[in-house]
Amino acid sequence: MSMLRALWQWFNGQAYLLLATTTLFWGGNGVAGRLAVGEISPMVLVALRWIIVVAIMLPLVGRQVTEAWPKLKAKGWLIVAMGTCGFTAFNALFYGAAHYTSAVNLTIFQGAIPVLVLIGAVLFFRSRVGPLQILGMAVTIVGVIVVSVRGDLAVLRALGINFGDGLMLIACVFYAGYTLGLRQRPAVPGLVFFAGLAIVAFLTSLPLVAAEIASGKAQWPTLTGWAVLLYVALFPSLLSQIFFIRGVELIGPARAGLFVNLVPVFGALLAVVLLGEPFAIYHAIGLVMVLGGIWLAERRA
Repeated sequence: MSMLRALWQWFNGQAYLLLATTTLFWGGNGVAGRLAVGEISPMVLVALRWIIVVAIMLPLVGRQVTEAWPKLKAKGWLIVAMGTCGFTAFNALFYGAAHYTSAVNLTIFQGAIPVLVLIGAVLFFRSRVGPLQILGMAVTIVGVIVVSVRGDLAVLRALGINFGDGLMLIACVFYAGYTLGLRQRPAVPGLVFFAGLAIVAFLTSLPLVAAEIASGKAQWPTLTGWAVLLYVALFPSLLSQIFFIRGVELIGPARAGLFVNLVPVFGALLAVVLLGEPFAIYHAIGLVMVLGGIWLAERRA
């Protein structure tokens, strides 16, 4: 037990490893989103995932949440806004967009999140951005595009903006706002803060699933749908968010947001392993560019 605790303490201090693991799980969320189509409806998936997360978190940190309530209440507006935008709205729009637009478009728009975070950090927090950080950001974005369009510029030229693209762009703005909000989080343990966000996400997802049921579009999970639900609840929803909060705490939102560019790369690799899609040269080129861009952005002028 002491060895596991020591390993966790070490892992909890490794910002890059925390954020890389986070994006690995989020890349799996993209695969899960594709698998969810026809197996579970978007709002049912969003609501049930947060029910599972809350059911796990409350027994673990419920007492700590009660003890930290004065600090949480002092920034209640921030917690409500972050839980609603970063957890409920982003995921609802993400799974909804998957029904209207292509995976290529979804991937490209997700690559916009670090740019939005960096812009927000400069505008709202007066963060200083050096030439290497700008260069690194540009290289990672190009790497994302290479993977997204499968190394074929004709695909990029043929892309059109549709309803799903609009949903995904709004989702990216919401998650960028959530990432920036982490800088102002209350001074409570990460698990306690996450539990508060998860409760907000659960409560704000209820009107969405109620509307989906009322419209007759709700689909309760099939056997495959339950498997998808358990994955997104335990990994992209629970562990990834805890790791991401800690990563932002260690290196700040602008630098942490850069790692989101790994999501489409990991998503492509997982698609090869789990869905049997071929691994092409553009995957390797994109991976090298994304990792190289992150390395550049982390250098000191």
